[in-house]
Amino acid sequence: MDLPFDTRQTDVKLAEAREHEEEDVARILSDKYGMQYTDLSMKDIDSDALRLIPETAARAAGTIAFAKTGKHLSLALQNPNRPEVDPLLADLAERGFTFDKFLVSEKSIEWALKRYSELSLTTGTKAGVFSMLGEAVTKMSAEGMSKASLKTALDDATSDRSPNRLTHIFEILLAGAFALRASDIHLEPREESAILRMRIDGLLTDIYTFDTTTFFQLISRIKLLSGVKINITNRAQDGRFSITRAQGDVEMRTSFIPENYGESAVMRILNPEATKVSYKELGINAKLLARLETEIRRPNGMLLTTGPTGSGKTTTLYSFLRELYSPEIKIITIEDPVEYHLAGIVQTQVDEKKYTFAEGLRSIVRQDPDIIMVGEIRDGETADIAIQAALTGHFVLSTLHTNNAAGTFPRLADLGADPKSFGSAITVSMAQRLLRTLNQETKKERPLTDDEKAMIAKVFEPLTDKSLLPEKIETVWEPVPNAEAGDTGYKGRIGLYEAIFMDDALAAILRDNPPSNEIAKAAINQGYPTMAQDGILKALAGTTSLSEVLSTVEMPR
Repeated sequence: MDLPFDTRQTDVKLAEAREHEEEDVARILSDKYGMQYTDLSMKDIDSDALRLIPETAARAAGTIAFAKTGKHLSLALQNPNRPEVDPLLADLAERGFTFDKFLVSEKSIEWALKRYSELSLTTGTKAGVFSMLGEAVTKMSAEGMSKASLKTALDDATSDRSPNRLTHIFEILLAGAFALRASDIHLEPREESAILRMRIDGLLTDIYTFDTTTFFQLISRIKLLSGVKINITNRAQDGRFSITRAQGDVEMRTSFIPENYGESAVMRILNPEATKVSYKELGINAKLLARLETEIRRPNGMLLTTGPTGSGKTTTLYSFLRELYSPEIKIITIEDPVEYHLAGIVQTQVDEKKYTFAEGLRSIVRQDPDIIMVGEIRDGETADIAIQAALTGHFVLSTLHTNNAAGTFPRLADLGADPKSFGSAITVSMAQRLLRTLNQETKKERPLTDDEKAMIAKVFEPLTDKSLLPEKIETVWEPVPNAEAGDTGYKGRIGLYEAIFMDDALAAILRDNPPSNEIAKAAINQGYPTMAQDGILKALAGTTSLSEVLSTVEMPR
């Protein structure tokens, strides 16, 4: 009995041979027509470019727009002699587009045409804007996402071979970042892969590992959206773009730097919801808050807030500005860059070549403002102008980079400001940090050890207002992590604050430019908690853990 002959393997080889032959013919014809050749099945199809030609017109002309940079397109043509091609090209030219033409095979154009049926995930976007209004993404955001489910979703998206694969990956990445409350998204190349990390509640967390091909495609897409040069990979570039969501638009600030295995990209999420937080919800100690409510309403003077990058200084100042704004007063800011837009407030942005902090501040004073916010005092000229503004009827808010509130005054002196003017100009010096808060639904209480009690007693010893202390200091609260769910036991962040207020005694010693430790000692009698004391109070109240406080602020020795 004859066995049936299995032709499946032969059919597969014949199909592959026909495909290679079809691509070889396309290559030969591209030389004949003086055009470039490409294979669309190996390309990422840009949704924005595809939408420029309606599907019916694209099918009739056998022509696809597959890439777009500004007003320049990359067009794929199956046959440049089709009668429908010339009118289509003329229409694009009338709309202001220039283009490069690529010859492709019939298989290649048919593969790309399928992309039209898969455009429902996103709506139309424009330069510098990425839209996330598709039903799939809206549903995904509404359902919430854990680190584990985000990894599963990225696994599915990266294994997908459809033309919209990259768009789908990028959407899931962004949806995951929003669901996990990430402040920054990091894409970092390695030798044979690339790592996606997110900063969640202040700490970087590994999220996913991409293959290098997908990674470089993502970098190109982000650079295109950000308005930076795609072909420049050997120097740093900065950009920004907007994300349109059903919940509201979000600004993204991007940074690209070269490294050994490619470019490292960071996207900072500038969620406008962050600026809508009231200053009463930031975590400021009740006694300190009551004093600040009086100080920020002064007709003149200066409030400075200090801390490292990412410690929430801008959020604090914006919360004050939102509280102070009314139609009767004029508020002007000078920032680098303008991260969030505040209604009713004039906001200007630094241009290091044409509009520096010092030049901008000098111009702002001539605009007759009541309140001025300077994004950061970086040099002596800016410090001098800000101090003069505070002395001449303006209320000035700004930031500095120092470790604590007492360090504000030596830092200004180092920049060249006159210490004799501090007592008259500066009314408040604040310092702050951000630390993670416990998940209130899962936290657990534990007794303090003897060593911890001794340490806490030492921290509270200088505090003159003992009414701020709890009646009993016996227990603290700890996180209950869930490794399987990727839950650290923390949820959200809160501020730690300390402040020094100007008085006659402090003004007198500042004239001699003392070191910061002497300034801190002189401020003890004001009776407000230091950041270390504020942190311990929050740990005893169950807002955060003792270990989180110890890792965030330095304890007295």
